[in-house]
Amino acid sequence: MNKYLIFDLDGTLVDSAPSILASYAHVFASNRIATQQPLTSAMIGPPLMQTLAKLSGVKDAEVLSDLAQQFKSHYDSEGYKQTLIYNGVPQFLASLQAAGFKLYIATNKRYVPTLKILQHLGWEQYFSGIFALDYYLPALTNKGHMLGQILSDLSITPKDALYIGDRYEDGTAAEQNGLPFVLVSWGYFDEIATQAKSEWKTCATIEALGHYLHAL
Repeated sequence: MNKYLIFDLDGTLVDSAPSILASYAHVFASNRIATQQPLTSAMIGPPLMQTLAKLSGVKDAEVLSDLAQQFKSHYDSEGYKQTLIYNGVPQFLASLQAAGFKLYIATNKRYVPTLKILQHLGWEQYFSGIFALDYYLPALTNKGHMLGQILSDLSITPKDALYIGDRYEDGTAAEQNGLPFVLVSWGYFDEIATQAKSEWKTCATIEALGHYLHAL
């Protein structure tokens, strides 16, 4: 039985696009930097510094660091409050907890705003652990390493766990650690639809995901 359920956050449980894109727009407008790519949901998910470099075209580490600090300040103070909930998620989480599953978050989002979002939504009660790349010191470099660290730290056997996310990166990170993977298609799925692997379970609605998990 997959009794440990590890969730991605953005595009899986919440729609953070409006808040994140607004903070990116604020930073680039404040610095009069034209974005190299449109501000779309394709920008949601990868680590902050990687996305800032891609959007700005800037290679100078000091400049990127300054842009990152401005983004964090805006997002952590006000932006995160604009996070949207996908329909049915609160009831879904409550049902999983009641069924005896242990729930965890493993996200590329920084730990501070992740915690603020969960507190703002009243979701802390559902999760036994909340993990982000910068939860660890030094910060981990990618989601595959993070999942491996979580499994090791919590002494979880991969066959007893499941990772649930909305991006190709989530699936490959799970595979690196021998974790079964469920790909959800209501988030930021469109960009990777053609890359989804046949061995990955795909769920198109939160109800379908609930039925699948409760049947495990």
